[in-house]
Parts: sequence; structure tokens; C-alpha cells
Amino acid sequence: MNEIGIVTIRKLKVTLRSLQSRNFRLFFIGQGVSLIGTWMAQVATIWLAYELTQSALSLGILGFISEIPIFLISPFAGVFIDRSNRYRLLIITQILTALRSAVLAILVLTGIVNIWYLLLLSVTLGLIASVEVPTRQAFVPDMVDKEEDLGNAIALTSSLASGARLIGPAIAGIIITTIGASWCFFIDSISYVAVIAALFAMNITSCQRRTSVAHSAWGQLKEGLNYSFNSLPIRSILLLLALVYFMGTPFIALGPILASEVLGGDSDVFGFLMTTSGIGALIGGVYLSSHQKVKGFAKLLAISPAILGIALIGFSLSRVLWLSLLMVLVVGFCLMVQNAASNTVLQTILESDKRGRVMSLHAVASESMVPFGNLFAGALAIHIGATNTLAIEGIFCLIGSFLFARYLPRLNRTLAQIESS
Repeated sequence: MNEIGIVTIRKLKVTLRSLQSRNFRLFFIGQGVSLIGTWMAQVATIWLAYELTQSALSLGILGFISEIPIFLISPFAGVFIDRSNRYRLLIITQILTALRSAVLAILVLTGIVNIWYLLLLSVTLGLIASVEVPTRQAFVPDMVDKEEDLGNAIALTSSLASGARLIGPAIAGIIITTIGASWCFFIDSISYVAVIAALFAMNITSCQRRTSVAHSAWGQLKEGLNYSFNSLPIRSILLLLALVYFMGTPFIALGPILASEVLGGDSDVFGFLMTTSGIGALIGGVYLSSHQKVKGFAKLLAISPAILGIALIGFSLSRVLWLSLLMVLVVGFCLMVQNAASNTVLQTILESDKRGRVMSLHAVASESMVPFGNLFAGALAIHIGATNTLAIEGIFCLIGSFLFARYLPRLNRTLAQIESS
């Protein structure tokens, strides 16, 4: 084997090093299958809502109510997660999500679905996700054998989601066009068998770092909030992440309008846009996976919102498919870097017994900002158009990047102290 091949193998081992942990390897494979189905269902839901209503506002409302439970419930769920068995919680939430997708598949297949059923099941999914998302994030350290591989595991998990975004929307576009949206939901429900089987196959000896249950849940909630917002690194990361997700993700909810009215396409063009975004996110996840240390992640947190803002402005000005795809590629890359880097830095600096509560706030700052952003973008697009809405959101991302940069030296010092200890 030549020298280039040896170097490539070494880099690959570094990039995939957390997969040496058996439990994480099982989860990685099972979750990979499940996430493809999840993205198929998400694309089908957005397209189905647009077909039923032909309204930009309805897309914003759908995105809002599907994610708002995370905003309302996740902080309380974080306390519950820190006091409970994360492994069992994760199994239960996966089963419930599979059942929800099966019900939606039956409704669409029988032709009795309407926008109200779609909204109700979207709320149901949001309720389940308000527990599942922070549980899954807090559970990652329990699957990794070596603590130094935690950052790599988080980045690989994020890359996995990006790969699913690459495959899922493309398959969904074909299925919706040929045999209908109901089969996307049916495949999604079946895909959860993989991750549930992986969880049951794990050898879990210590699946959590429990907090004391002697204190009241309300007291532990206040403790988690005070811990998070009295810490400048944690507070600044969460606030920037909230801004990026509020302003940077509504391009997905506005996707059908941009695909049909701006680019003159149909569900295939919408699928291309979502797939290209997934490619960008996958590149971002692989990029972070290759890093062995957290050093330098703070700088990425400051830079990526600025690049994201420029890409959103470029997307708003584009009227040709190739340029729009290029901008969406950059948007996907930046969103992935911001999310995964934030997750990694937070899990590096936080205390282990508060992991569930802090990661629930991470879910609030990311997942739950999407509905507010969708609602804002949908309402604004009615008055000024989808493209102008994207441009305004890009400007706010640039402002957020500038403000966060002021805290960068202090955050770098904190990370340097942790890595040197």
C-alpha cells in the first residue's frame, strides 16, 4: 500500500474512531435507517400540507405547531431525563414515533386526511420529540467507551442526520410523484424497527448519570436554568444557536414556494433543494468528525452564522436552479457546523449530572426555534414575498455572528483550560 493510502486509512480511523464502541456502533446503524424514513416523512408532510391548502401561512403554522411542544416541554423534560433511565426513555419514544407515522400513513392511504388531521399528528410528534431529542443527545456519552471520543460521536451522529437528509428527501420526491405521500409515512414507521432493535441489542451497564431525586423537580429545573444562564460560555452558545435556527431554517418551510413560484419547478425541484442542503450538512459533519480536539470549535461558532447569512441573501437573489443549489449547499453546511459544534462544546464544558437539563435547553435553542422561525417567515412572506424574507433573515445571521465574536476570546480560554486539564 502506498503512502497516500496509509494516510487515508489513518484519517478514516480518526474520523470513525467512536464507532469502536459497540453500543454506539449499534445505535449509529439503527439510527441511520430510521432517520432516512424520518426525512422522507418530513418532506411528504410539507408537500402534503401545501397540496391541501396552497398557502404559505399554512406551511408556517404546520412547522410552528410541530415544534412548539419542544419549546414548552423540553426544559421540564430535561429534569425528568436527569432523574430517569435514559435508555428506557429512548426506547419508549422510538416506539411512540413509529406508531404516529403508521397512523398518518393509514389516514393518507385511505384518503380521509385533511389539514386538521395533519396538524393534530404534527403536534403529537412534537410532544414525543420534546422528550426524545434531549434524551437522545444526553444518551450519546453513555454509549461511548472513551470520554475523549465524545466529540467525534456527536459529530458522527450529526453527519448521520445529514446523510439521511441527503437520501430521504430524494427518495421522498420520487415516491410522492409516483405512488403518493402515504408510502413515505409507511416506510418511516417501518424504519423505526432498526433503531429499536439496535437499542435492545445494546449491553448497557450505566446508561445515565443520575441527579439526586431528593430535591423537587421544580428546584432541579431552577438549578439547571441558573447553571446554564449564569455561565457565559453556555449562555452565549445557546443564544446564538437560537438566533441561527430562528433565522436560518425557514427556507425549508418556504421550500415549496421557492421551488414552484421562484424556480418554476415541482416536487422534484423541492427534493433537489432539500437533498443539496443535506449534502452541505453531511460535508459539515464529516469536517467536524475529523477534528480530534474541541479547540477551534468556538471560532467556527462565530464564523458559520456569517457565512450562513451571506448564503441566505444569495439564495434570495437567485432565479436559476444551479445558483440556488449552491447557496443551499452552503446553508446546510453552516447549519450543521453550528449545531454539532454547539453540541460538542456544551457537552465538553457542562457538568455530567446536569447533562439532561442543559441538552434540553440545547433542544429549545435549536429544534424549538424552528417553529417560531417558520411562523415568522410564513407571515412575513405573505406581505413581502419569500425571497425578501430570506434576505432579511440572512442579515440577522450576520448581526448575530458579529455580536458573538465579542465573547470569543473568553470562550476560547475556557476550552483551553478544559483541554489542558
